[in-house]
Amino acid sequence: MPPEYQSKDYWHARFGHETSFEWLVPSADFLKILDPFLARLPTTARILQLGCGTSDIHCLLRQRGYEHITNMDYEPLAIGRSRDIEHKMFGDSVMSYVVADATDFNLGQTRFDLVIDKSTADAVACTGPAPVISMTKAVKRCLAEDGMWLSLSFSAYRYDHDGMPLSVQVINKIPTPKAKETDPDIFHYCYLLRPMQSEACRRSK
Repeated sequence: MPPEYQSKDYWHARFGHETSFEWLVPSADFLKILDPFLARLPTTARILQLGCGTSDIHCLLRQRGYEHITNMDYEPLAIGRSRDIEHKMFGDSVMSYVVADATDFNLGQTRFDLVIDKSTADAVACTGPAPVISMTKAVKRCLAEDGMWLSLSFSAYRYDHDGMPLSVQVINKIPTPKAKETDPDIFHYCYLLRPMQSEACRRSK
């Protein structure tokens, strides 16, 4: 049976012992995809990571000078692990850590210039498209007018649903390793999601 990614009990048990794991690709590889978008942002930009888990991508961003980073997960143990990773790498903790559900959260008046996730949307999608749409609506509420969401997924159809409140485009296809030369090509996909109003403004310029 596949893991019960929709179950809080599953994540509580997993983060009880897991201290480091990178979904789909190493965080350094994901950072290479982010680089052209980070180049547009000052180091004062506000960044939100959805489903931080035990990835170290937040620390690689801090190494680049970004410290206004909010790391979110709905499992408190994951938040503790994520904070520990930062403290271990830097000797202190300056980022924000929030326990919240990625499909339904409210971070007040804060608006983020960049939102990132590595396969969090895949886990959310385990029970169907409705939670994914809810996730995009929650992200839209906290995005700056020209904000961007970079989402890494194993699915070529992750955001191919009616009712999507953000514009969606695939910006990168990452080939997965093959065991044999004759194996079929399989990719991971990086999506760029943006507020539609901002997209319309860009087209009009």
